[in-house]
Amino acid sequence: MKRYPSNYKSSGVIPLLDLAQRQCGGWLPLSAMNKVAKILDMPPMRVYEVATFYTMFNRTKIGKYNVQVCTTTPCMVRGGYDILETVEKHLGVKAGGDTADGLFHVMEVECLGACANAPMIQVNDEFYEDLTPETTKQVLDDLKNGKTPKVGPQNGRLKCMGIQGKTCLKGKPRGPFAPHLETLDAEEKAEKKSAKSKEAEK
Repeated sequence: MKRYPSNYKSSGVIPLLDLAQRQCGGWLPLSAMNKVAKILDMPPMRVYEVATFYTMFNRTKIGKYNVQVCTTTPCMVRGGYDILETVEKHLGVKAGGDTADGLFHVMEVECLGACANAPMIQVNDEFYEDLTPETTKQVLDDLKNGKTPKVGPQNGRLKCMGIQGKTCLKGKPRGPFAPHLETLDAEEKAEKKSAKSKEAEK
């Protein structure tokens, strides 16, 4: 709370709700929201308003792994609904539901910000991108079996690099440079030169 001015403590409501949700196993009971309200000196209703507005906060208990499937335009065009259907069939539960063992919760969500790697899902805090029905099943099976799936693109590419590979910024930028950075660069070169001289003397 030291990050927030004393007269703007309410600015911390979202990070505190997120922390409370993590501590409560992925959902926000009323007692947790009331505690946040007390810490921030906010009317409880103001905290409830935030918790019910954002889909990142869960008001009921959900499965251990929150599988959020993006079906917004880029993911939809690239097969997002196929991924959603795969998740539902593989886990045997529709979007909005939980598996019988309490391991998975499935959600259909709006854009998660990985459009260049569509289609994708988010499971808890991790992104799994460039999915096919097969790789989606593999991610879910790994989680079910207690393994840690590979995070990020599932097709082998580096982050969001195109199929043609790196096409720009292949070398060191030529400038313009900030003057203070040039000074630091010169100092660093001088230090390296001095270190080499001392090694040569030895």
